[in-house]
Amino acid sequence: MSDTDSVTGTFFTGERAATRLPFGLPRLGIGTAPLGGLFTEVSEDEAARTLRAAGDAGIRYFDTAPRYGHGLAEARLGRLLGPAGVSEPLISTKTGWLLRPRPDGSPGEVVPDWSERGIRASVESSLARLGRSHIDILYLHDPDDFPDEVRRTAYPAVRRLREEGLVRAIGFGMNHSAPMAAHVAEFETDVVLIAGRFTLLDHEALDALLPLCARTGTAVVVGGVFNTGLLADPSPSAMFNYRPVPGRALARARRCHELCAAHGVPLTAAAVQFPALHPAVTSVVLGCRSAAEVTANAAAARFPVPGELWRSLADEGFVPRELVP
Repeated sequence: MSDTDSVTGTFFTGERAATRLPFGLPRLGIGTAPLGGLFTEVSEDEAARTLRAAGDAGIRYFDTAPRYGHGLAEARLGRLLGPAGVSEPLISTKTGWLLRPRPDGSPGEVVPDWSERGIRASVESSLARLGRSHIDILYLHDPDDFPDEVRRTAYPAVRRLREEGLVRAIGFGMNHSAPMAAHVAEFETDVVLIAGRFTLLDHEALDALLPLCARTGTAVVVGGVFNTGLLADPSPSAMFNYRPVPGRALARARRCHELCAAHGVPLTAAAVQFPALHPAVTSVVLGCRSAAEVTANAAAARFPVPGELWRSLADEGFVPRELVP
């Protein structure tokens, strides 16, 4: 039994595509944007309880970024992972943006900087906040509007950091799959993090990105599987892709919930496990702001999902038919 089998149960039972990663990546991870205060603040005590719950569940992969709470999420990982009992954590963080505090030390603006000097300054600051000597995965963070800068300076810089051993693997973390696929096609990429584009409600990543990653050996981490909450709570007050939910998306989410309920499966279980149907997907990261959310998400990851449900979901377009087990 691997260190993640106790967390994932039947999660990721299919054959995975071979990847360029120099290490195994846990199948389930925690996204730390909520610990940086996304939407609502999280206290230091609650952040500590959240990470303790992750350790208790056997979760050891944590995704973060300097932009999450202006460095707060990274700093909390650095302070709290050890006391939380998480052994040998794997951490991915991101670069391409610099934090500029105000003169009084309070959070200020975040500015793009894709120069080698800016990339190195960002990584050095992340290492200091995380209290680590290296970063396991470094993603170029949302470079959608900066293709020339990525080509000229940013990608060569992160590749040199990998050669120097400060970074073990490099890639891209983005919310849109088409520009990410273009980067994977052009650059030697170990791993990508695609958020919100491979869910029960959105199959955009299947068009080009996932087949390309399978061919190139690029590991795929999927985030945003609840589409900012709608697939966790399909109600009019839910968020959908960081905005108030439109009527059609709400109706689709509610229909998905009905199909899952007819098979005795929580909607969250199908949402968490759906990305693993594609062999290029190595891991899923779930944003958690409380110990209860960690426990619930770990349970969703191991909840048995029958093939009959996947077929029912495919019949109504929630699951690509070619991925039905």
